[in-house]
Amino acid sequence: MLMTLWQRIGALLVKILMLLAGLGLLGWAAATAWFAWQHRGPVSVEEQIPAGEAAMTQDVIQTAVRIVDQHRENTRYLRDAHAKAHGCLRAEVQVLPQLSEDLRQGVFSEPGKIWQATMRLSNGNAYPQFDSLRDARGMALKLLDVPGAQLLKDRQGRGEQDFVMFNHANFFVSDVAEYRQNVAAQADGKKAMAFFPSWDPRSWQVRHLFIALATLAPAPASPTQTTYFSVSPYKFGNANAKFRVAPDPDSCPSYTLPAQNQDLPNFLRSALSQQLSTDRVDACFVLQIQRQDPSKYMPIEDTSIEWRESDAPFETVARIRIPAQDFDTPAQNLQCDNLSFNPWFGLEAHRPIGGINRLRKAVYEAVSDYRHARNSEQ
Repeated sequence: MLMTLWQRIGALLVKILMLLAGLGLLGWAAATAWFAWQHRGPVSVEEQIPAGEAAMTQDVIQTAVRIVDQHRENTRYLRDAHAKAHGCLRAEVQVLPQLSEDLRQGVFSEPGKIWQATMRLSNGNAYPQFDSLRDARGMALKLLDVPGAQLLKDRQGRGEQDFVMFNHANFFVSDVAEYRQNVAAQADGKKAMAFFPSWDPRSWQVRHLFIALATLAPAPASPTQTTYFSVSPYKFGNANAKFRVAPDPDSCPSYTLPAQNQDLPNFLRSALSQQLSTDRVDACFVLQIQRQDPSKYMPIEDTSIEWRESDAPFETVARIRIPAQDFDTPAQNLQCDNLSFNPWFGLEAHRPIGGINRLRKAVYEAVSDYRHARNSEQ
């Protein structure tokens, strides 16, 4: 009798589990179909600025300054993001000698041109932490002695073109409104509210949570073995495009990095030093662009959407060489810490576009001014 009862209960539980699995599959299929329907082309090639963005931007600036205050190191004020550098390196960026006519835009106008540059490699967190912890990894590239008018009036004569990237193809927020809510929750120590701002399931940002988790990846063996993305779009002459920098080992001498002790807090800096300073082996990358096809779902104003390579392939426009060098000295590290990188430092031909880039312009300027002013007082 008892055995029969348990068998019936077991059969009922199996049916319930199968029903739940079926409902889950139906829900997943419905969500996938809804997402595909909502995210389809064509899209605008022009920026679309929502009402209230300026006020939201001011809120973000106040929060970013608060983060800088929270994370200062003794009396030294750090960046509000990408605070820990693995090193600032000398680099050479060569435009492809056989670059096609339609790709000759801005700093890529002259085939074969070699730009001298500075590259900063970093962790993404707002506070320096062990490299072994899951984190975003950043690359900022500054081309030097670039002729032409700069986008920002107070940067005229500086002759620079910056590219700011990190190691994931899309961002975990869509726009300025969502960024404001997300960064405020994190600054207040309420990380769960960054993606679940209320009890209303309609406000939950589950897809963006998964993007954030994917961004916080395990550390690579070396910063030279990682691919970096601009995430947000830029002008590329008369087109819109995103940038990518990917390792290009075939253009450099063959090299196998010796295993690093990943228990050390700064093993990514050690990996760079091992290759460039100890073993004296260059590192190579390609710099690529992905041009927007407005007939596909490649929006300007939503940085959470990855532009699929199946819709628009990446095209190589330049090669980057990091020559063997000594970079890890106190003077060079101080200079590295004082460098400012900003996607708005550059030419009209590569103007940043979209809400997150408009936000960057205001926040980067305000935070950089605040940080440098405080550090100069020390």
